[in-house]
This record gives sequence, C-alpha cells and structure tokens, in this order.
Amino acid sequence: MTGVAITDAVDTYIQRKAVGDPDGSGAGAYASNAESILRRWAEWLEADHGIRSIAALEVDHMRAYAAELRRRTERGEYTASTAGTYYAVVRAFLSWCVRGGILQTNPAATDRAESALPTADARPASDSWTADQRRELERHVRERALESGAQSTSERRRRLREYAMVAVLAHSTVRGSELFRVPDDDRRTGATWDDVDFYTGTIRVLGKSQRLEDVPLPARARTPLRRYRIVLDPPANDWPLFPTGHAPSIARRVRTVLAERDHDEAEIESLLESATARELARERAIAPPAITTEGARSVLRRLCEAAGLEVDGDYLTPRGVRGGRSGDEYRQEATASKPTLRASVLEQSIAVPPEEPLVVDAEPVEGEESTDTD
Repeated sequence: MTGVAITDAVDTYIQRKAVGDPDGSGAGAYASNAESILRRWAEWLEADHGIRSIAALEVDHMRAYAAELRRRTERGEYTASTAGTYYAVVRAFLSWCVRGGILQTNPAATDRAESALPTADARPASDSWTADQRRELERHVRERALESGAQSTSERRRRLREYAMVAVLAHSTVRGSELFRVPDDDRRTGATWDDVDFYTGTIRVLGKSQRLEDVPLPARARTPLRRYRIVLDPPANDWPLFPTGHAPSIARRVRTVLAERDHDEAEIESLLESATARELARERAIAPPAITTEGARSVLRRLCEAAGLEVDGDYLTPRGVRGGRSGDEYRQEATASKPTLRASVLEQSIAVPPEEPLVVDAEPVEGEESTDTD
C-alpha cells in the first residue's frame, strides 16, 4: 500500500468529482458538500486517532467515526439521516480509493463499522408530544414575556429571547442545527440578524443540502423575533440571533478579534480590566458566538420544567417543538442578494403594542446559559 495522505486523496477526489460532469446540475454541489464533510472527517481522524495516511486506516477507525456520529445525534447536533449521509460520503470516498489502487479494502463498508451508526430512533422521539402540549409551552413563554409586572431589562430580554426561540422553532421549518451553533462544524455557526429578512418574511440558513436556503418565517414567528430584537439591540447585523451567555466563550472571541484588529496582549488585558468581555463585545461590535445546539436544548428543558410539561420523563427538543415538520417543499435556494432587516409598515405597527412599551439599553444578557459550552 502507498503512503498517500488522506488530505491529498481528498483533494484529488473532490477535483475529479467537480469536473467529472461539468454540464451536470449536481456535480458542483456534490463536490462542495463532500469536501466539507471529508475535510472534517480527516481533521477528526488526525485529532482523535493520529491518522494521516490512507494506508493506516482500519475498520476500528471507521467504527469509531460511526460512534462519534451517533453521539452527536444523541446530543441533538445531527439527525440520524444527516449522520447517515455523512458516513455515506466517507464510504463513497474510500470506495473510490479502492478503485484507484491506493486502498486494498474499504474499512467503512463493513457490518462492524456500520453497526455503530445511529438508527432512526436514536434521538428521543417527539411523537408523544401533542400539538396541544407544544401550544402550552408557547403559551407559557408568551405570557411570561409579555406580562406587565416589574422586570429588569435583562430579565425582560431573557424572556423575550425564550419566546422568540420557541416561536421560531414552532412556526417555521428551521432546524435547530440551522438556527444554533453546532460545535466542530465550522460552517454551522448559528443564524445572525443579517440572515433575517423581515420584509420578505424569510431567514437564510445552511440547509441539510449544505446549500444556503431561504426559509419562510410566518408572522407568528416574526413578531416575537422583532420584539426580541428591539430589546437585544444588536450593535451589528452579524450579531447572532441567540448569542451564548457562556462567559469564557465570549471572552475568547473578544480576545481573538481584538488581536486580529492589531491590539497587542497588553492592550487587550487593559481593555478587559476596565470592562467585562460582554461589555467590550458590545462596545467594539464584536459578535459573540451563538448558543450551541446543546445549550438550546438546556433552555428548552428548563422551560418545559417551568411550564410543568413532561411526557414520560422527556422534554421538548428543538426538533420536538417543530413537531417533526420537514417543510422542505417551501424552501428555496438562497438568492444572490436580499434586503436586510426591512419591514413593512404593517409589521412595524404590530411588532410592539403601544400598551407594552419596551425599555432598551445596551446591557447584554447575563447568566443565561450556564450549561452552554464550546
């Protein structure tokens, strides 16, 4: 066997796939999607197993990869079908390596490796949750967000944030992995306000196809989202819809961006001594990371407990709030350009009723997702 590096083989494979059918409608899309999947797989192999060469790849490594996909599915980062697609792309690449003579057998095409993949029921099923129970969760967060009792601005912001999160999941077909940050997937960094178009009523997300898609945002999702945006008051459109409250993550982002802006270490430390990382992020328009998929699940777990909703010891996940609706038929490939954050006069008039004035300041949410980690 040759000592061909996995990354070199991936480069050649992607190049061949991209030009194999230059007039075909799907060649370029497949090459782009496969490249993202294969490069993350190669990085995982090197980081977790020290494997760089095709010749060193064994069945146990592919079984470990299948088990990793299963763990991420159980954490809610992937669906079982997405995990299966990722594995299938790697398996197809290794079959190509066998045909090319740089690999003797395909270690991914074995029962031992594939048996570790997640099955369709690997994630908690949401079928036991009825539409009435989902509506009860939304009613709970809506009433908490809109009650007229005395609230601090940070508490009001937190409640409107929860209401917006539940409403977007309940009334649109946006998936949790499209809305929130998926750790270890550098393409899924979470939706930002730049992705929301209130004028057309859509949100741009990275779909399961690995392409940008425009997804409809019905009015019952848009209005809570607009209310929340008013109190969040993001300093820039690249601000995530649902930023993390994990202080170390925010501090790391602030330090990284300040260094990229040519601040030396002494200057960065001086700035952080005079202000918190959250305050500095707002002051310098440094977008914090988005909440992770696991962090969002923790928020929903807490909301279900507060609403007294529990079915067989389970709680609503982002997928469960959506009720299993796919909605792919309503999606379309993202257009080349789109207006940002525009709103019709009607939407502006219904976004915030006069009897519920909103107090806005620039303080960030504190202590929201203590369980949200990188």
